[in-house]
Amino acid sequence: MWAPDFFLENLYQRTVSKVTKEYNESWKWNGTELFEQLIGHFPSSQEKGLNPTVIEKTEQEDYSRLRVEVTTLDNLIMPIYILIPKQNTNNKFPAVLALHGHGFGSKEIVGLNVDGTENDHAPGIHQNCAIELVKKGMVVVAPELIGFGDRKLVRDIHSDNQNQNSCFAIASQLLLMGKTLAGLRVFECKKVLDFIDSMDEVDPERIGCFGFSGGGLVAAFTSIVDQRIKATVLSGYTNTFKGSIMERNHCLDNYIPGVLQLGEMPELIGLIAPRPLFIESGIDDPLFPLKHAKEALDILSHIYEKFNAVNSLNYHLFEGEHEICGDKSYEWLYHTLLNTKNSA
Repeated sequence: MWAPDFFLENLYQRTVSKVTKEYNESWKWNGTELFEQLIGHFPSSQEKGLNPTVIEKTEQEDYSRLRVEVTTLDNLIMPIYILIPKQNTNNKFPAVLALHGHGFGSKEIVGLNVDGTENDHAPGIHQNCAIELVKKGMVVVAPELIGFGDRKLVRDIHSDNQNQNSCFAIASQLLLMGKTLAGLRVFECKKVLDFIDSMDEVDPERIGCFGFSGGGLVAAFTSIVDQRIKATVLSGYTNTFKGSIMERNHCLDNYIPGVLQLGEMPELIGLIAPRPLFIESGIDDPLFPLKHAKEALDILSHIYEKFNAVNSLNYHLFEGEHEICGDKSYEWLYHTLLNTKNSA
C-alpha cells in the first residue's frame, strides 16, 4: 500500500511509548517547563501596563455587564466582558475566567447576538454560560479570544458567515515564526488574570476557569502554567489527541508541534493536579467522542490518585452533543472556589 496510514500509526505509537508514566512532582515540573517552551513565549516591550478602559456598561436585573478593553501585548488590544453580581454582600466575590469556543466570540457566551443586541431566543451551544455563572454569585470575566468575533483579521471581518474565524491564518503565520496560536491565547489569558487580580470586587485567592471546546483547550493550557487558577472546568474538550484531534480535520489552533513528546491530552491536562478539576462531556459529542473521553478520565483518575487528590477530580457525562451543560459544573465551581481558602 502507498497510503501513509501505517507509517503515521507507527510513528505515533513510538512517540507516546517514550513518555514517562511516573506521575510525580518531578514529572509535573519538567512537563510544565517543556510545555511552556512548546507553545512559545511572547516577550513584550510594553511599559504602559494593561491600561483598562470601560467602553460599555449595561444594567441587568441580577448583574451589571461591562465591556472593557485592555492592552495585552505590543499593538494588541483585547475586549473583555465583565459580569458583576448585584448581590448584597460585604465579601469579595469569587471570579471565573470564562473562555468561549468556536463561534462568534465572547458575545455568544454572555447572551448576546453577533450584533451585540440581547439574545431573547434559545441560547446556542454556549448556553449563555457567563450569565448562569454570574447568577451563582461569581464575577465572570469573558475575554474575546484572538481570531474570533471582533478580533478577526480585517480580511475576515466582513464575511457573510458570522462564525467565520481567523484561526487558520493567524496560527499558520505564528508557526512560521516558531510560535503557536494556543501560546498567544494563553499569554493573553495570563494578562486577563493580572486584570482580575486588580479588581476591587474579586477575591484573588478564589479565581477559577471555565472553558468550552477550543476555549477548553485554552482553559486547560492556562491552568497548567498559572497557579492563580484554583479550580478548572473543561467542557466539551477532554479526550485524547488520537481519538479527536488526529481523527478528523480540526482547527489549526489545536496543533502544538512536538506536544505528543510530553504525552497524550489527559497527561497534559494532568499537569493541573492536584488542583480541583471538573470534566463535562456530551455522550453524543461527535468532535470529542465519549469512548476517548472515558479513556482520558481513566488516565486523569490515575494521575490524581498519584497526587493523593482523587476527591479533587470530578466529571459529568451528560445527555447531549458538543455543547455546554452546566447542570453540575456551575455549582461545583462555585462551591469549590468558596472553599478554596479553607482547604489551602
